[in-house]
Amino acid sequence: MTQDLVIGLDSSTQSTKAVAWTRNGTPVAEGRASIPLSQPQPGWVEQDVEDWWSAACTALQDLGNKIDMSRVAALAISNQRETVAFLDADGNALRPAALWLDERARAEVELLSREIGAEKLHRVSGKPIDITPVIYRLSWFRRNQPEVLERAAKVTDVHCFLTGRLTGNWMSSWTSADPFGLLDIESMTWSEEFLTHLGIRADQLGTLARPGTVTGTVTAEAAAGTGLPEGLPLVAAGGDGQCAGLGVNAAREGVVYLNLGTALITGAWAPDPMISLNWRTMTSPTGNGYFLEGCQRAGAFLINWFVDTFAGGRDDPSVFSRLEAEAETIPLGSEGVTVCPYLTGCMDPHWDTGARASFNGLSPNHGLGHLYRAVLEAMTLESARAITAMQDNGLKIEKIVAVGGGGNSPLWTRMFADATGLPVHISQSLEASSLGAAMSAATGAGWFETLDAAAAAMSEEGETVIPDPSMQDAWRALSARQFASYRPEYAGT
Repeated sequence: MTQDLVIGLDSSTQSTKAVAWTRNGTPVAEGRASIPLSQPQPGWVEQDVEDWWSAACTALQDLGNKIDMSRVAALAISNQRETVAFLDADGNALRPAALWLDERARAEVELLSREIGAEKLHRVSGKPIDITPVIYRLSWFRRNQPEVLERAAKVTDVHCFLTGRLTGNWMSSWTSADPFGLLDIESMTWSEEFLTHLGIRADQLGTLARPGTVTGTVTAEAAAGTGLPEGLPLVAAGGDGQCAGLGVNAAREGVVYLNLGTALITGAWAPDPMISLNWRTMTSPTGNGYFLEGCQRAGAFLINWFVDTFAGGRDDPSVFSRLEAEAETIPLGSEGVTVCPYLTGCMDPHWDTGARASFNGLSPNHGLGHLYRAVLEAMTLESARAITAMQDNGLKIEKIVAVGGGGNSPLWTRMFADATGLPVHISQSLEASSLGAAMSAATGAGWFETLDAAAAAMSEEGETVIPDPSMQDAWRALSARQFASYRPEYAGT
């Protein structure tokens, strides 16, 4: 039988999706399984690695009930980033994995910054000082539970763990290793200085592979658990944020990738590892160049929190359409209401984990529509500022490609177009992270010579929102007022 499909296995924070894709990027079938979270102490967020594996098995078996697995040419993994597992020599967990949402290492951010140097941490890893990279949690374990690091044969990301289970080869991709904050993003090797400081050996970490390269083949044992064919090639893909950018063909010059999801990601490709507090510098999902990411931790989470807390909750299927309709009637600026959107802390450009959200300028004349619109305006302006900073640093940006649930909001996509002066193309590539992984699988299978060629062939754009030039001055004025309302020192930036 012709091998005319590839699988993108997306192991995200709360679920695993196994999607079969054609050569032109059409999804044929999918399987899904949920992954539970636990919070054993305040600020700790953990998962059982066996839940990663069982979810992968369930999702793949579900997919296998819908397609003939002999049609599959290769598989690649997209994974939740900044999550770390500790395994013994047999690949079994020594303790639960610590997720990217985990905040136990809050004190380590300042301590490690003093010990190694904030500038060096940022320059080598591309990551500004922030609680999210794994390096700070590893420092916490070294100080508080050193036996975990001493006993660990493997300290892995999700990609490495699943690759090990599927093939027996414990391999990370550049883009799955990068979010650890331990990777020298210029040499694409683990930083010896950082490892030495933490007391970790390079052999405890995954072997590094370039995206799009074959990392092994599915073993007989893994085939029995997943329904995959024994001997199926597994191809390196990596972090779900970068994979999603690849999935909408944004890992190239001139395009900004806008993920309007739980976290709001603004990503742009750059040929060189540009370092700035306005973004975190990630490795590119193509293996060539870099991805500059502006990131709002709350994103759609802030919208959902607002709706659940003040607007009756998302169980009402019409709640968003009502709020959108009301907000549409309110002029730009929400008639004086501004919002500080840092519900779960601020990443770029302030990197303040203690920052929190606020509503400002409220009066008796304001209703839910004003507050809802002000939330959208605030997040739009945060992303617009990140894009402007990229342009000011020499990046040529011609358009935005939007993906995620927020892309279904005509109001919000119109805001992004008018605030940035850039056309917003709504991606038709659903499940962008899985598709980005599938592009890696297709390249590793030999369907395309490069990941760029795979992305061009397998992605699709739909409706385009053209910016209204007459709104530019009003958005600039709102930007100055918005940022001055809660961080005066950043007014106009």
